[in-house]
Amino acid sequence: MAAAAALARLDQKPKPHPPSSQESIKCQVKKELMAEAAASEKDLLADHKGSDSIVEEEPEMLSVSGVYFTCPLTGATVRKDKREAHIKEAILLHASKDPVAAAIMEIHTFNRDREKVRLGVETIAKYLDNIHLHPEEEKYRKIKLQNKVFQERINCLEGTHEFLQAVGFERETLPIPGQDATEDYYVLKEEALEELEEHKEKLLSSEPLRAQLDRQLRVFRPSTQAARFELPNDFFNLTAEELKREQRLRTEAVEKASMLRTKAMREKEEQREKRKYNYTLLRVRLPDGYILQGTFYAREPLPMLFKFVREALQNDWLPFELLAPGGHKLTQENLAFNECGMVPSALLTFAWDAAVMADIKASGGEEMGSTLKPELLDAVQILS
Repeated sequence: MAAAAALARLDQKPKPHPPSSQESIKCQVKKELMAEAAASEKDLLADHKGSDSIVEEEPEMLSVSGVYFTCPLTGATVRKDKREAHIKEAILLHASKDPVAAAIMEIHTFNRDREKVRLGVETIAKYLDNIHLHPEEEKYRKIKLQNKVFQERINCLEGTHEFLQAVGFERETLPIPGQDATEDYYVLKEEALEELEEHKEKLLSSEPLRAQLDRQLRVFRPSTQAARFELPNDFFNLTAEELKREQRLRTEAVEKASMLRTKAMREKEEQREKRKYNYTLLRVRLPDGYILQGTFYAREPLPMLFKFVREALQNDWLPFELLAPGGHKLTQENLAFNECGMVPSALLTFAWDAAVMADIKASGGEEMGSTLKPELLDAVQILS
């Protein structure tokens, strides 16, 4: 009887109006997005926390041991996290052979602020120009170290003092006329005048010394594991700071994504996701089943892949096609790998140009033998 009375009272109360269909959809979408964001952040943090141990404990499970670079000075191949230290050491060692060239490399490579480098280099060039145009005037062959322009544009850059000394300047302390005090100067030696213009041109035309990405070319026997990739941390562009930024972006994206997204909005979001990767590991399955593998920058254009494959072919003059994972033919347009959905890894298929193959067959030509160069097949590996 008490229960019946309670139900009767509930029936008499006015019922709230149900939310509109649009409101229900937005509410549900927001709820799902919040849950997805929370799960993704948890996964990202867990991956970042445990990634080092994974690489150290099971390196044999990785598709490639890491991202490597080749030093243009020494020819040595070093891992990504060691490249900057190696380049710096190589430049400093090069100073014993060519101090001017080494100092120029220091200026352009060790200083990250390109605008400061430009101003510093132009100021040094102006000093050298004045000396070259007025070789007989002593005042142009002296540079006061406490000069405001020198301090703001030159003294703040690594390598500038080494350059000035290498081209023939000597540091001297000179008395200030009419005062009982001294000042420090760089004074150019007489015998250094002859090569000054050449040094200036090299300083102006130089670029930062950069290690070159090593493709880590590998050839594997035919394998059913060709589409399976296990990548090391080097391939992912997520540092601790970037993880925090990613969490913030995800939180901000929840509000924006709570409305129904258009196709353009979804594509923009996909492009943002692809920018997480600096590198991509690409494999090309050849007609004989062998697999060619190489490492690329995620933002490199497609023609670099065609060049990489062609250099590995025994008959490198024959035209060929590359088919993307979806089966569509890749063109040699200047699209980047991350714009084509080929990051952080992809398996492609190689095919000789059908028309050319038909012509060869019609003319009684022999069937194609091995696709790759013999020296590459000599180093073939098994894909585990």
